Amino acid sequence: MRIADQGADIVRITVQGKKEADACFEIKNSLVQKNYNIPLVADIHFAPPIALRVSECFDKIRVNPGNFADRRAQFETLEYTEDDYQKELEHIEQVFTPLVEKCKKYGRAMRIGTNHGSLSDRIMSYYGDSPRGMVESAFEYARICQKLDFHNFVFSMKASNPVIMVQAYRLLVAEMNVLGWDYPLHLGVTEAGEGEDGRMKSAIGIGTLLMDGLGDTIRVSLTEAPEEEIDPCRRLANLGMKAAELQQGEPFEEKNRRYFDFQRRTGQLPVQKEGDEVDYRGVLHRDGSVLMSVSLDQLKATDLLYKSLAAKLVIGMPFKDLATVDSILLRELPPADDKDGRLALKRLIDVSMGVITPLSEQLTKPLPYAMVLVTLKELSSGAHKLLPEGTRLVVSVRGDESQEELEILKGVDATMILHNLPYAEKKISRVHAARRLFEYLSENSLDFPVIHHIEFPSKIHRDDLVIGAGTNAGSLLVDGLGDGILLEAPDQDFEFLRNTSFNLLQGCRMRNTKTEYVSCPSCGRTLFDLQEISAQIREKTSHLPGVSIAIMGCIVNGPGEMADADFGYVGGAPGKIDLYVGKTVVKRGIAMEHATDALIQLIKDHDRWVDPPSEEEKLAVS
Repeated sequence: MRIADQGADIVRITVQGKKEADACFEIKNSLVQKNYNIPLVADIHFAPPIALRVSECFDKIRVNPGNFADRRAQFETLEYTEDDYQKELEHIEQVFTPLVEKCKKYGRAMRIGTNHGSLSDRIMSYYGDSPRGMVESAFEYARICQKLDFHNFVFSMKASNPVIMVQAYRLLVAEMNVLGWDYPLHLGVTEAGEGEDGRMKSAIGIGTLLMDGLGDTIRVSLTEAPEEEIDPCRRLANLGMKAAELQQGEPFEEKNRRYFDFQRRTGQLPVQKEGDEVDYRGVLHRDGSVLMSVSLDQLKATDLLYKSLAAKLVIGMPFKDLATVDSILLRELPPADDKDGRLALKRLIDVSMGVITPLSEQLTKPLPYAMVLVTLKELSSGAHKLLPEGTRLVVSVRGDESQEELEILKGVDATMILHNLPYAEKKISRVHAARRLFEYLSENSLDFPVIHHIEFPSKIHRDDLVIGAGTNAGSLLVDGLGDGILLEAPDQDFEFLRNTSFNLLQGCRMRNTKTEYVSCPSCGRTLFDLQEISAQIREKTSHLPGVSIAIMGCIVNGPGEMADADFGYVGGAPGKIDLYVGKTVVKRGIAMEHATDALIQLIKDHDRWVDPPSEEEKLAVS
């Protein structure tokens, strides 16, 4: 009822067994009596008889092709002859047909919901643990539906890794196009987590597909109270509708983007040139760069500025760390007589942080070794030739310029390109303009690094900023297009913008700067308080970059859910926890009160633990 009150269109309920299936009739009746007519979906795993029972009262049945008729995956590589494989398909048809017939009889809908974490051994042996395997798993069930003339179904291709999820849906649609099918899509990133992390991962996966014009229903899966999922869903849906209404922009033919297999276009990182007096190699990071816009006011509080850039301080001097901002954009330079402001910038440049400033600023009050921001118009006017020889140039490009204007890029030695289409642009899609720019660069063998530069309007809601960045920049980064991010928002907290930028890169599987969590939303199967335990584990392990931890309420989808995680903390029985390393259970039945400590010990046993910095150490570098 709380979910319906928040404006959801559909509610999905976990139905584990006979007791729960019987309860569904009471749930439906009591909702109707209270004037709640929201459609209900039964989530079924391993239980064909339960699906048959609940189809008599619920509006839709979700079946998981990985475990509806197949046993739970053991991750065994099986050898199949064509005959063996055909027998398996006949078994699936035998088990699945009664449900299809019953859905036809009662006018029910169905979701064929593949999950990357729970593919069967048969599918993985044949197609691998891959987007291709996910699509084929769903198609086995769809073909049975078609054979029985049942078409009231939708597909989903969920994964906790947004890159895999996007590839799987795109492959599904491409295969449907070949077959002449046109079934709806339900989009979701499974086990996205909580807070901004969960919203960012969901925006990267769901938002990317919405930008492609794909998707009919969406679910943002958060480790939070279920009604909290509706607001980010609505924000994403609004972005998708807006994208559908936009004119795309200049037409072009795409030849170089990889839709189905990830291959990153890596821009040429800055190199040292003869005569360089400072080291420019650190102004971008090989795994993805974070740039931030800094104001003159921030320069006045030097130590605070260094800290907000996440630089380590040793005796007042800044040093770069794992998650330090790589370069800053200074739209206005301090006056030549502002010794403190200029010294602060010199110290940043000395530790290989880039300082970018507009051409007009650098010509009127030059800052030694600054990189200069120029537009294509300024380049064509030749104004940049007034700069000293050897000055590094950063070129701002919209992506919808004429071919003639873009030709200027062939004759310039740019350190990087900032792709910046105004956020208020009403006619042209940012994603389309960026893809056109990348196509132009590829066609002309130009390997400049490209930074996605998004200027958000003032008073933008934080969730709109996170979801907007995840959708507009994430949709390009998951295709390997882009080398970093520069987010600006006039009234947003600097630290929030920095953290959002690093979260975006990590969500796109680029730069890993903190512990990665895969945590499910709680459902009827959850065997402990997921939100409380997640917070507890995060508090003790959030300082382990490069380590991925799965926090799962149960193991219904199988150990494959841990495919993306190094360590797993999983509800095994009420009050008992099982611990996993990868897909392998290593400890069973640990009492809840000892389980977090046991997880930490497991991480230590695998030499992945480092002690968090002590308060004294924190003070020493701040």
